[in-house]
Amino acid sequence: MKNQFKISQILLTLGVVILASLILLFGVPIYKVWQQEMTGKAELSRAEQNRQIRIQEAKAKKEAAVFEAEAEVERAKGVAQANKIIGESLNENENYLRYLWIQSLNDGNAETIYVPTEANLPILEADRFSQPKKKGSEK
Repeated sequence: MKNQFKISQILLTLGVVILASLILLFGVPIYKVWQQEMTGKAELSRAEQNRQIRIQEAKAKKEAAVFEAEAEVERAKGVAQANKIIGESLNENENYLRYLWIQSLNDGNAETIYVPTEANLPILEADRFSQPKKKGSEK
């Protein structure tokens, strides 16, 4: 009886070892495949989230560009309206234009304008600028 008990214990132990070996032989590869599948799903999910983030950022940039363009159009309308008002006020006020012209002449920033003559050659005043001033004319 003791012998039989030892044999049954040995068989039971052997069965457990064989069962554990079978589980390891088939279970570990299946687990690795499952683990890789879960890793792939996680990476796919991250990639989709990153794509959605990039899409949202692009939409925000587009929306901002549209609003900036609309603001620029409104600024241009304001400038055009201001120019129209100034033009209309100057058109009806010839005395003010004369005053501005006289003021610009008095500023001393007058420019020399050369007008072409009959032969399309400008009249140059190089002599006037290049000659030294006479001692008697200095003040």
